[in-house]
Amino acid sequence: MTGFDYPVYPVFAFSGFVLSLIPLPWHLQAWNSGTCYYMIWTALACLNQFINSIVWHRSAINYAPVWCDISIRIMLGASVGIPAASLCINRRLYNIAKVQAVTITRAEKRRAILIDSLICVLFPLVFIALQYIVQGHRFDIYEDVGCYPFIYNTIVAFFLSDSWPIIIGLISAVYCGLSLRAFYYRRAQFNKFLASNTSLNSSRYFRLMALAIIEIMLTIPLASFMIWLNSAAQPVEPWISWDNTHAEFSRVGQYPSVVWMQNHLLVVAMELTRWFVVVCAFIFFGFFGFAAEARKNYRAAFCAVAKGLGFTHAQSQSQQTLSAFPPRIPRLSHGSLPIYTDEASLSIYRTSSKASSSGMLDEKCGSADPDFPPTVYYPL
Repeated sequence: MTGFDYPVYPVFAFSGFVLSLIPLPWHLQAWNSGTCYYMIWTALACLNQFINSIVWHRSAINYAPVWCDISIRIMLGASVGIPAASLCINRRLYNIAKVQAVTITRAEKRRAILIDSLICVLFPLVFIALQYIVQGHRFDIYEDVGCYPFIYNTIVAFFLSDSWPIIIGLISAVYCGLSLRAFYYRRAQFNKFLASNTSLNSSRYFRLMALAIIEIMLTIPLASFMIWLNSAAQPVEPWISWDNTHAEFSRVGQYPSVVWMQNHLLVVAMELTRWFVVVCAFIFFGFFGFAAEARKNYRAAFCAVAKGLGFTHAQSQSQQTLSAFPPRIPRLSHGSLPIYTDEASLSIYRTSSKASSSGMLDEKCGSADPDFPPTVYYPL
């Protein structure tokens, strides 16, 4: 890769992993299931890319086959998990915008969490299982990038892999439009609901709305571009048979950077898939990492660490009074508002390696050692 990519990319990927998880504890306490799933999928995707970029820096050797089996499935899951979490956010925002009852019962909250779990956990697991149908061989390893799934570029792959991020993004867009419409026609009821809800205000609602809109604007165009990239890099092959697709399935493709970087389209697809999850992490933290509730939790964490080291607020005040002359008047701390309590998360994308909607690289399955380069399959 270029000198800019290393160590810049590993640093940003690990930062994205950490930043995605920072707001998780208080969102869990508030039952914000959609947001929590978004944070989890984004954090997993960033951590996965961080490990791959470190282990396979200047190497394409198959050091850890078991890890690669796990890694490519994380990529596949995140490719639909992040957009699915964004869908849950938009769905929840729509339910809030059209709310007719001021209060929400505990049973309704549990039902909403169950539905979010089916969308953000069960669906990605089913998606991962279905990818075996079009998985040409075990996986590929690209120097400086790491493990990537291999998807046989056929029309079957379009329906099983490439199209799902676009479908999820379009459903999210419908919910987003309905939310804006419901808010416009029911502003009075909406404001009444927010006034009765201690965990949600208009600022948090519209931050979530902005996050979901950005995810839609990224998911649909990028997934569409990856589908075009697959067909441009290689013609779509006909589906011949199960045995043909899975011939020599245990094979592992290993590609030095001097080889795979000769293909400009492949480089573009690789960089998009790698950096997209990092961008998702930073966008989310930008919306929720500096909120009043976040600052409140940062202070609480700092005080807990200081207390563990033997420092207390009272001690620091007394030491300050004795050591400083004239004595300083301590600043009054400003109160902070609680962060968004309802659902959600954004889908920003996932990562894999065939230029479709799952972040996986795709190669022909016509022979045991197909011509390089494979097409890039990127699940959004």
